[in-house]
Amino acid sequence: MANGAVSRFFGGPPLWVLGRLVLLSILIGVVLSVLGLDPLNIVHSIERLILNIWDMGFDAIRWLWRYFLLGAVLVVPIWLIARLIKAPQRG
Repeated sequence: MANGAVSRFFGGPPLWVLGRLVLLSILIGVVLSVLGLDPLNIVHSIERLILNIWDMGFDAIRWLWRYFLLGAVLVVPIWLIARLIKAPQRG
């Protein structure tokens, strides 16, 4: 009876469930470590992760802006010249 209650509580054989929990914890720990999270200072690590993601977003905007300006230096004058050449003649 007690063994059935323990299995029901764990959702399966206790050693099997504990083994899966250990493996899952190691896997998640590796992923969180790659993200730069530290278990001893989790709040600071999460703040740093959010700031890094925030900065990456603005770096992407800066990257797009630089390419836009670089392309616009050629595209806008060529477009303007083409529009002026094809403009209807008044007269």
